[in-house]
Amino acid sequence: MDWDNLRYFLELARAGTLVGAARRLAVDHTTVARRIQALEKQVGSALFAREAGGHRLTEAGRVLLPQVEAMEAAFLAVENAAPGVRQGLHGLARIGTTEGFGNLILAPQLARFALEHPGLGIDLLALPRLVHLSRREADIVISLERPARGAVVVVKLTDYVLQLYGARSYLARHAPIRTADDLRGHSFISYVDDLLFSKELQILDELHRPTHFALRSTSIMAQYEAARAGAGLAVLPAFVAAQDASLAPVLPGLARFTRTFWMSMPLENKHVARMQAVWSFLREAVVGQQALLLPPEGGAAL
Repeated sequence: MDWDNLRYFLELARAGTLVGAARRLAVDHTTVARRIQALEKQVGSALFAREAGGHRLTEAGRVLLPQVEAMEAAFLAVENAAPGVRQGLHGLARIGTTEGFGNLILAPQLARFALEHPGLGIDLLALPRLVHLSRREADIVISLERPARGAVVVVKLTDYVLQLYGARSYLARHAPIRTADDLRGHSFISYVDDLLFSKELQILDELHRPTHFALRSTSIMAQYEAARAGAGLAVLPAFVAAQDASLAPVLPGLARFTRTFWMSMPLENKHVARMQAVWSFLREAVVGQQALLLPPEGGAAL
């Protein structure tokens, strides 16, 4: 079997589009299509389903993928073991996580990791929705809910704190809030209920059922900006809001909540060198961010 064809298969599986794979391989997209067609003819089965948004692996493609990744890992191991060859990680690692955690906690850490491993490419999918391992959307997923089934490796990555916040300008216009009953009549900022991607984010109901929402959004960063602008009260992750002097915690002893991030990856990735390295790095990286993720009661210093 032609290794070059398999290499094109691997890059298309990772990129999801002919254009994306072509960019990574520094060839024209028609070359990628021709190579894939040749490989499918050789194996006697369609490896990708052509869809409007790109190329999705078929069942035959999903069966072939870990075998080709193992071949790639073996090739790189031999290459790196050769005299005079610089050791290092190679290939692509795609990490899916929630928007705020990805942007504010992981992005700076992963940028540092990328500088240390110039042969490694990192895709960070920081999205206000679930990223699915089962659909091959990412190699490693950090989610609010522990995967319940599937051939996956799962660890608890970290707990983190959320707190009810209000802009100081907003709070100055209203009577002091000392109890949950004092929340009546206030405007709130939250998620759009029917687009909520995790039950773990149904937090406001534990404290108060608002009668008025000034703004609802699928984006936690949009909620943060609306709270900063003084539109209303919002439950925000401490790692998003606690460092902002324009915001103040509301009912810090009562309106404080803890949630958990779980990290998972397909079982077949467990023995892929770059996945092992990224997995270990992410576990270590969050240890250094505990002051942001789990500030003491009363909130972090403003």
